[in-house]
Amino acid sequence: MVTRVATVAFEGIEARAVDVQVQIVPGSVSFTIVGLPDKAVAESRERVRGALIASGLALPARRITVNLAPADLPKEGSHYDLPIALGVMAAIGALPGDALAGYCVLGELALDGSITAVNGVLPAAMAANARALGLICPSATGPEAAWAGGDLDVLAPRSLIQLANHFKGSQVMARPEPAFAASAGPMPDLRDIKGQESAKRALEIAAAGGHNLLMNGPPGAGKSMLAARLPSILPPLSPRELLDVSMIQSVAGELRGGSLSNRRPFRQPHHSATMAALVGGGIGARPGEISLAHGGVLFLDELPEFNPQTLDALRQPMETGEVMIARANHRVSYPARFQLIAAMNPCRCGQAQEPGFACRRGPNERCMAQYGARISGPLLDRIDLRLEVAAVTAADLILPPPAEGSTEVARRVAEARTLQTARYAERGLPGGTTNATCPAPVIEAVAAPDADGTALIRAAAETMRLSARGFHRTLRVARTLADLDGEAQVRRPHLAEALSYRARADRAPAAA
Repeated sequence: MVTRVATVAFEGIEARAVDVQVQIVPGSVSFTIVGLPDKAVAESRERVRGALIASGLALPARRITVNLAPADLPKEGSHYDLPIALGVMAAIGALPGDALAGYCVLGELALDGSITAVNGVLPAAMAANARALGLICPSATGPEAAWAGGDLDVLAPRSLIQLANHFKGSQVMARPEPAFAASAGPMPDLRDIKGQESAKRALEIAAAGGHNLLMNGPPGAGKSMLAARLPSILPPLSPRELLDVSMIQSVAGELRGGSLSNRRPFRQPHHSATMAALVGGGIGARPGEISLAHGGVLFLDELPEFNPQTLDALRQPMETGEVMIARANHRVSYPARFQLIAAMNPCRCGQAQEPGFACRRGPNERCMAQYGARISGPLLDRIDLRLEVAAVTAADLILPPPAEGSTEVARRVAEARTLQTARYAERGLPGGTTNATCPAPVIEAVAAPDADGTALIRAAAETMRLSARGFHRTLRVARTLADLDGEAQVRRPHLAEALSYRARADRAPAAA
């Protein structure tokens, strides 16, 4: 007789159904696991053996075979411990034969019989709910699984004994409750920034339309402070965005205590990050920083110091909103709809734009051109807003804090986002679509300028040598500026300001 227990295998954030089949027959004493298991799965037989002994059970002196079907799907991770143990317990009669029929099971076992947390519980719960199954998962991840649906039957035991007692009726486990992560305190406020009014304006535009932003300025100008305050003016995550972000964090093991947070992600990798760390990959094709920043902000400080090949790997995800990681044995896709905020110095020494400064590496213009050349033109073409951030003077620092802070700016950003949500919903686009992410034909329709604006952008396209992508990105920024002004029509002033944020790209070749 074969005992079956349902579980899952992860491909990206998708949980694919896996059938754990346990057969115990007379023969030589052995415990074999087949079905393309990795090292962690192969070692589960020792964890299962120790956990059963600690729970007062012993493996029979027979031939035990565990098959993880489908056999051609690679199985990775320690979450197969619990379904294998429950399949063995059901096969030897320690659990009722039909107790596990309506559940999907995942969890790691300790040698004392306790069930420890694993990654990917939220995607597994979503998959179980879609298959009309309940879920058995570790107690630590119960609040995470409860978010998959109010009608989902969730059992979150702390040990094998507790689960066995529940099925025997001697102990009843309550359904875990969904939990939000405790607030980490107030976010940094724009009121902390003195001066830099043009940079604050660009930050507001970036937040309102979801645009990418590059800030170029000397050390100490406040570029990192400005970037850290962007989340404080972004709207909160929508329910759909919250679910997508949490599923990625669940697969990556980033959820603490099974609690979800409605704050947008803010990821700040060091410039020494490898391509696998930034884009994703490595053993098991894990999600990278761009996927962990999905729905939020990816801040790259000291942009030219990143490996150029690593930076160029961002180009495709910035366009499509997802990243495809191909390996010899499998291929996975992760969402990667992030907002890129980058900062850089004008040159390696950082002082090339200071009056009277002479760079030791050669003429200032050559030093700046060589440093900026580490960033490829195609990547720069995907950045909507490029801003020169001047150094803050002592006169700015002694001024009192500005009257307007993140609360006031966030209100204007929310109003602009509301206009975008309604506009693109009428055209059948998914929720959360912004001016920066809507398709090119749609932005041409909704950002069609007036006669004066058309003449301006036609002349600018020739003078600034705008690419097709640059033309559309100018329209996107102009549409956001019109939304901030509450105007339905994109006019010449909106296009003029949008073009001013691309002027630096036109000057860079001349400096080289």
